[in-house]
Amino acid sequence: MSSASSDSSLAADLEFRGLIHQVTDPSLPARLDNERLTAYIGFDPTADSLHVGSLLQVLMLRRLQRAGHRPLAVAGGATGAIGDPGGKTEERMLLRADELAANLAGMRAQLERLIDFEDEAGPSRALLLDNGTWLNHLTVIDFLRDVGKHFSVNQMMNRDAVKTRLERPEQGISFTEFSYMLLQAYDYLHLFDAEGCRLQLGASDQWGNITMGIELIRKARRQEVFGLTTPLVLKADGTKFGKTETETVWLDAARTSPYQLFQFFYRTEDSLVGAYLRYYTFLDHDTILDLDADTAAHPEHRKAQRALAREVSALVHGEDEARRAEAAALALYAGKLASLDEESLLAVITETPTSTRARPALDPPGLALVDAVIDAGLAKSKSEARRLVTQGGVYVNDNQERDTDARLDGSDLLFDTYLVLRKGRDYHLVRFE
Repeated sequence: MSSASSDSSLAADLEFRGLIHQVTDPSLPARLDNERLTAYIGFDPTADSLHVGSLLQVLMLRRLQRAGHRPLAVAGGATGAIGDPGGKTEERMLLRADELAANLAGMRAQLERLIDFEDEAGPSRALLLDNGTWLNHLTVIDFLRDVGKHFSVNQMMNRDAVKTRLERPEQGISFTEFSYMLLQAYDYLHLFDAEGCRLQLGASDQWGNITMGIELIRKARRQEVFGLTTPLVLKADGTKFGKTETETVWLDAARTSPYQLFQFFYRTEDSLVGAYLRYYTFLDHDTILDLDADTAAHPEHRKAQRALAREVSALVHGEDEARRAEAAALALYAGKLASLDEESLLAVITETPTSTRARPALDPPGLALVDAVIDAGLAKSKSEARRLVTQGGVYVNDNQERDTDARLDGSDLLFDTYLVLRKGRDYHLVRFE
């Protein structure tokens, strides 16, 4: 996989990629190039898998580590039980201890594939921390004395996330969620004390939480630390990626298969693919600019989308799975389903309608193609089915079929089990048992 341009500093690379949305100090970009910083990002453990929205943040840690900085991935084992009110219209359900433990274990495995936690990484070796290890032992008195006294209620009430909830008098906000911002501020203070952490990163909706942590360290330790936010990644419809939004794309292969992940990025709209290439890949600048130009001149080629899908799939699932997913996607679009192995075939048609038929239906004289097309919902009547076949609009597996009297038998099955019928881009899988 290509890396960022060798003549590009980390700050310049982040600027090129549009990954710097806000910084708390204008000197921060220069510090990224001239100092070795310990930086952290917090991850919400409300599911047992990260998703493509959180992937951008994981890759930010990876970018910093490749530039010599030390990344800390902090799983909110304690704060995740409370929930950040930011961006939420209602309070989330509190998680049980066993649910949190299972979620943290799932996240840990994914983070370890993308960030180097091994001793061989030297001073840049990443750490995976659970804020429950310090917050769960923080007493109420210590919290009020060491954190609460540094912030006014007026200041906290002016937070956008809080004001939005207070505008809904029938709902409001509980003290539990109201305290979230102070607990996250304490995370930064603890990491500053214990690990020398001087940089917190997050998406733009975390700006308020980040600045509160910086303020706490300034007041409690009289030290300067920094914050950097990335743009909030939005889909074409303007909604953000997240676990509570529709059509979540997970990094766990059991939840979202490598093929589905590939397809998700391959379907990226032309208006977004340039930004996604910058956010989610390590392709060098010239390659990305060439792909931008190709999208502008020949959008039908989808060259940028293919590069994006390949790079993200390789990062998340490895090179072998990325090649399999790409081959499966190209087989689908090129009409070469018979070239796939069984696992890839099932991945390709996982979102298509499926039906099951008894195997004796293929016994002599065989299953009439016209009947199969109707049963699959690709035509409503025999006359419509015959017309589709005559016009060359029906495919059996990869093969166009124009004979209205054609019959199907066992020789037509893929892996002696499956039959794929297609009308245009509408597929239907028939499983014979």
